[in-house]
Amino acid sequence: MTTSTATDIDAEALELLRALTARDDAVFHDGQLEAIRALVSDRRRALVVQRTGWGKSAVYFIATLLLRRRGTGPTLLVSPLLALMRDQVAAARRAGVRAVALNSANAHEWADVQQMLLADEVDVLLVSPERLNNPRFRDEQLPLLVDRLGMLVVDEAHCISDWGHDFRPDYRRLAELIRTLPAGVPVLATTATANERVVADVGEQLTASPDAPVLTIRGSLARASLRLGVLDLPTSRDRLGWLLAHLGDLTGSGIIYALTISAADDTARLLRDAGHDVQSYSGRTDPEERERLEQRLKDNDLKALVATSALGMGFDKPDLGFVVHLGAPSSPVAYYQQIGRAGRATDNADVLLLPGREDAEIWQYFATASMPSEARADAVLAELGDAPTSTPALEARVDIKRTPLELLLKVLDVDGAVRRVQGGWVSTGRPWVYDRERYERIAAARVAEQQSMIEYQRATTCRMQMLQVDLDDPGAEPCGRCDVCAGPWYPSDVSSDAAASAASSLDRVGVEVEPRAQWPTGADRAGVPVKGKISPDERVEQGRALARLTDLGWGTTLREVFAPTTADQPVTRALVDGCVRVLADWGWAERPVGIVAMPSQGRPALVASLAEALGQVGRLPVLGQLTSVRSRPADAPRSGGNSVYRLADVWQSVEVGPELAEALASVSGPVLLVDDLVDSRWTMTVAGRELRRAGASAVLPFALGIVA
Repeated sequence: MTTSTATDIDAEALELLRALTARDDAVFHDGQLEAIRALVSDRRRALVVQRTGWGKSAVYFIATLLLRRRGTGPTLLVSPLLALMRDQVAAARRAGVRAVALNSANAHEWADVQQMLLADEVDVLLVSPERLNNPRFRDEQLPLLVDRLGMLVVDEAHCISDWGHDFRPDYRRLAELIRTLPAGVPVLATTATANERVVADVGEQLTASPDAPVLTIRGSLARASLRLGVLDLPTSRDRLGWLLAHLGDLTGSGIIYALTISAADDTARLLRDAGHDVQSYSGRTDPEERERLEQRLKDNDLKALVATSALGMGFDKPDLGFVVHLGAPSSPVAYYQQIGRAGRATDNADVLLLPGREDAEIWQYFATASMPSEARADAVLAELGDAPTSTPALEARVDIKRTPLELLLKVLDVDGAVRRVQGGWVSTGRPWVYDRERYERIAAARVAEQQSMIEYQRATTCRMQMLQVDLDDPGAEPCGRCDVCAGPWYPSDVSSDAAASAASSLDRVGVEVEPRAQWPTGADRAGVPVKGKISPDERVEQGRALARLTDLGWGTTLREVFAPTTADQPVTRALVDGCVRVLADWGWAERPVGIVAMPSQGRPALVASLAEALGQVGRLPVLGQLTSVRSRPADAPRSGGNSVYRLADVWQSVEVGPELAEALASVSGPVLLVDDLVDSRWTMTVAGRELRRAGASAVLPFALGIVA
């Protein structure tokens, strides 16, 4: 590159930066101009690892405009989240970049986008990694785009690596796309959360040849605006009490992160009841509602969103004033990513972690839920052939729930064993071997990350420095601001009124249990001779449970009751009192005339005593217990998969014995069916069907806990 060419690019780039920022005095941060030169002048492949707010988007927007001025085609930007796409499109337009997105939320615009691409009216096309494997996009549109591609950008590139904290299988197919790019097409990968292991993994996947090494630009990950702290309080009541008392003292608006959906919903309800303007936000939130809530937070129309990790990468509110965690994420890297939402364009932002005693249990659940097993992979491959099989049809043939099945199919697809086509999935016929060693290494890494998070909570040295060290930042040094460096900056008291209010909220009881209305498709293939809608005269009514196992209040008690190490024992008075309150608030159309207990092999004393106690308090006769037809060892594994297998597991497992049949004939009205836990709802459905067929006019399911 000649000096004059370098000077021209530098001058153009600075002009574009000042237009993008609307500031005549704007200058590049260290590394930004270096990355732009590498992409535009040298057409290199670069990996940029820089803190949130450093300006990674400015690099690819400015590089895109410079490349377009030099006659290249559009940039393809792979972005992981709809929220990220919305913010990036808006930022691009401010910079004079014509950006459009293809995603599940704008399917009605796809034809218009295609026409704009053909007319060369698009500078940046944003797609999700999943879009790369949409059969029509992959086979028809992507090849045409690659032929004239100006640049490929992979945002949140740590998702490429299965060592990354937010690994997504669809991201791994980007390595294949990169290998097919014509010579001279620059590639930029960006992330704010990558340690050395992730950097090496991503760099390897970006490398075209040994003669063209990837340029890695890495800066300090310290966030000078953030003031970190950890407040260890003994109970959920105390943590929620602290929020009730002190949320209003936190500056501006922010995010309160919770580890589960039910915790987010419960916390948001409690805070709203106390007068705080907050809303919950999770993977169950409708996409349009998500966008509306994000905008309200950006407009400071909310004090906070109480969110799961669904609100993370890509949410851009430069003046976000605080981030509070109710429960710790499972790794320092994930924690750094989430707190990075705060203080991006402000001098000060507060970050407080309120760890929970139940955190480790939740970490373990999510760690194991995302790992594919050899047995499940073999089962899927055995069912696929040359003819396309849809995901619902495949679900009916293998013992795997829909979400983990879709994840497993993505892993097998990226590994080349299956392929997504119009109409479903086919086998490629390529040999596939379960990489046990790799998954064991990943599992070990997850355990090490969890231990690092525990050490962060117990820190005796600078907290920001600890996060930087976990991210292998060579510039890690004390921040001088956190509660270790400068002492606690937050109040630690919880007023008696706030604690009492929190306790009252946590003491709320009653969760609706919706009845199954439809037999699962494919049940006949598993030996269950039913299909279609469940007949109204064989269906149970809407039921109730005391609480979810994931609830912040009663969930804590129930988790102890159902822990594998807890022996079966009669129900406690406190649980009975809670159940009585649920029954009192039920509002059923007709009061039950008797109680029937489910047979329990794991907790017979618990279920029988619960039925007896409810009968005594409610002055209802205990009509008896269903008879277990198919006995199994208490430690025998149960189906953990989809509805077909769950139903087959309990089909014809219980019956109405002669004594219970005689008792049912002696009463007229609904019966209360009592069990310990509700999970798939098929046990209650099958048992209720037997009771209805034996003459019960209605069946009201009731359980201590619901798995949700």
